[in-house]
Amino acid sequence: MKSSLTALMAISKIQQTLLQRMTKQHHLTVSEWQLLDHIGGGENTQEILAQNTKLDTSTLSRQLKGLVAKEMVTKEAIGRDKRQLVYTITAIGTDTAAEINSAFEGLSDQVFEHWSPDERNLLQILLNRLDKSMDRQRSVKD
Repeated sequence: MKSSLTALMAISKIQQTLLQRMTKQHHLTVSEWQLLDHIGGGENTQEILAQNTKLDTSTLSRQLKGLVAKEMVTKEAIGRDKRQLVYTITAIGTDTAAEINSAFEGLSDQVFEHWSPDERNLLQILLNRLDKSMDRQRSVKD
């Protein structure tokens, strides 16, 4: 039997592969899809997006540029000096995000179709606990 952390690494790789397949059908990367969801949720400036996604400025700029080029989001310069950009999800972006989110929910339903509600709840509790434990470890190392 695999250790818990070894099993989580294997699961993470499988999940990443499945997510890449889903997003690739819409000509997006997994990161672009997640960013699109943030923008669709009202996070509309680079500062807010960087803070909430934990992405560095250059990575975020590159992903935003890609989403603008794919017509998933628009950008508008605001302020007196026109240096701050506000990003808005387009209709194409909204539809694409909805389709990928629906596929993601379908995957979740398929993965857990034979799990009882109690099993799902227990897993959620344990994963939240693991998340907190891992976060504490990260804080200790920083």
